[in-house]
Amino acid sequence: MTLAPLLVNLGVTALAVALTMLATMAVALRTRVFSAIDVVWGLGFVVIAAVSYVTSLLQDAGDSSVRLVALALTAVWGLRLGLYIYSRNRGHGEDPRYAALMRKNEGPVVPFVIRNIYWPQGSIMWMVSLPVQFAMYQTTGVTVLTYAAVAVWLVGFLFETVGDAQLSRFKADPANQGKLMDRGLWAWTRHPNYFGDATVWWGLFLLACSHWTGLLTVVAPVLMTHMLVNKSGKALLERQMSRRRGPEYAAYVARTSGFFPRPPRRA
Repeated sequence: MTLAPLLVNLGVTALAVALTMLATMAVALRTRVFSAIDVVWGLGFVVIAAVSYVTSLLQDAGDSSVRLVALALTAVWGLRLGLYIYSRNRGHGEDPRYAALMRKNEGPVVPFVIRNIYWPQGSIMWMVSLPVQFAMYQTTGVTVLTYAAVAVWLVGFLFETVGDAQLSRFKADPANQGKLMDRGLWAWTRHPNYFGDATVWWGLFLLACSHWTGLLTVVAPVLMTHMLVNKSGKALLERQMSRRRGPEYAAYVARTSGFFPRPPRRA
């Protein structure tokens, strides 16, 4: 791997993320729906992968096959996630989380949303995307590790996709109104979507590790897993569910894994 072209790419993608966040903010300020950033979250990674692909191609740096794999895996994951969140949120107005955040603002809106929404999410997006950017510049070519990376990614993608589909189907059935989803993958882990999301990024990390420099990007899957387990994902959702569901959710917690899939415990 040649360092100089990669450094150029890191700068170009940082600019691409900044422009993506600014465009998203402009739309949100116009519509007053700041939860649109949730749709852009997955799509932003697609932007980074596409920009990295073109930049590395123009620099004639990296292996063409690995570059295509990195682009394809990121694009499939990001587009699916963006479309799923868009379809789920369409017609529901502002997300209560963002509404509560905006009520805390006592000054100009733009500096507040940059500081609390767009700068943090843009920064995390860029850092989590590091394995994809590094993979674009790997010159080793396709190896056994490449196949292992795709296999890990596929496990994560299936968990996330199937879990989301099962939950959507469950909620769409009027007979399930007021019930707790504890079937299918949701019987094996309370968060198949978050487990799948994290696993996808561990797979992309492996894709960058054909060269030792890829090991430097381990911060990306660690950060993504930390966010999903301890911050905006599992921890936040479970606090809400515990308040709303009480003993019913406590029983679900007792029999079902919190993250890594396993067979449910007997009652």
